[in-house]
Amino acid sequence: MTQDIWNLAESAAQQIRSNKQHTRFRIISHYDADGITSAAIMCHALFRQGFDVHTTLMRNPFTKGLERLKQEKNEFIIFTDLGSGQIPMIEPLSAQIIIIDHHQLRTTETPDHILQINANLCGINGNNEACGATLTYAVAKMLSEDNKDLLALALAGATGDKQYIGGFQGFNKQLLDEALEKKIVTPIIGLKLPNEPLIDALSFSVDPFYPGLSGRKDAIQAFLEELSLDAHKTYQQISTEEKTRLHSMLILRLVEQGCQPNILDTVIRERYESLLTYGELESFADLLDSCGKGGHRELGLATCLGDTTAYTNAQGLEKEYKQQILDELLVLERDGVKETSSFRYFYTDHSSLGGVIGGILINFLLDKEKPLLSIAKKPDELHISARGNQYLVDKGLDLGSALQQAATTFHGHGGGHKIAAGATVSSTIEKEFIEQVDNIISTQLQLGGT
Repeated sequence: MTQDIWNLAESAAQQIRSNKQHTRFRIISHYDADGITSAAIMCHALFRQGFDVHTTLMRNPFTKGLERLKQEKNEFIIFTDLGSGQIPMIEPLSAQIIIIDHHQLRTTETPDHILQINANLCGINGNNEACGATLTYAVAKMLSEDNKDLLALALAGATGDKQYIGGFQGFNKQLLDEALEKKIVTPIIGLKLPNEPLIDALSFSVDPFYPGLSGRKDAIQAFLEELSLDAHKTYQQISTEEKTRLHSMLILRLVEQGCQPNILDTVIRERYESLLTYGELESFADLLDSCGKGGHRELGLATCLGDTTAYTNAQGLEKEYKQQILDELLVLERDGVKETSSFRYFYTDHSSLGGVIGGILINFLLDKEKPLLSIAKKPDELHISARGNQYLVDKGLDLGSALQQAATTFHGHGGGHKIAAGATVSSTIEKEFIEQVDNIISTQLQLGGT
């Protein structure tokens, strides 16, 4: 039976309010931009109610983290942007639990001590109509109308999960309309380029990745000279006419690469700014991703909680993070990726970057015909991130189901969305796992197997 998101959010708010002031709430969230903003929204909302908070940002799946959690004595645990795929592992915890998630459901039934708020329970598509942060905002709003300023963080989370592609939809669109009406965010139109010299801004542009330009300052210098643009001016400083020339040539470069129309539409589009996010939402989400996946999760959360020193430090670390991504992208642009009957794959030394690099490759460098997996080899485990596109999803691709099914076969963990998913399996079954995923995706896409 379909449930109402606001009724579920009110139930969660009632459970939270029933606790005494200074009760310590344990928050567990994902470590990407959506997870960090989800955690921050909940932290803000609980602080404002007079509660204490202990927050941890984790990878997903989080088997080792959950084992540590079992050793703690917590009365109330809130999972944000994860949890629905791990309910069997969460059930034994002796605490009151709220799960706020948008990933694929494992079960609709939970024991009495667990309240599950999942977009897919409410007739909301968790792939593109709601994310962890927008669902967490619903609970914050039910706690207090004073939390309306947190809309900016909610929309930054949705932006970080790429749910702006094709325009905000469903529950996200409701919240965007509210944010615009209440002037929580301000609309602007343009490229995503920071307020620094064009030669530097374009060199560190990884999403979008401009083939032949990103990571190559000499090529950018020549490109800008052809357009009669001053490489040392910022995007914000050049004239409207100069911006038009720049827009046209960058889009032409992506069209020539075969970039899909729905991705092209995201390059120059209506964007949103907010004081709470230090400016444009996508740039802020990128900053948070660099903190979470670059090994500085605490900086991302502190930035969302208003720590300006953390924000300054995060800006410096973002450049290092983007350089790591560029280093791998330039190698893959030169050498290409490996291929099976139904998907492509590549190896990376940085498991936290695999999904990011895969998303960039499939959107800006590879054709649309196959999904892409990144594989990071650890001593005992393989960490897999998978990325698809809407064209493949429309043909039947369901990466969340494929990785969950394949991982479960080999006693691992997997799941996610149709268009993006992840898995962790033993490093001893690499070949078998690849073959299993190939068979499953071949069936989904009706390719006839290997």
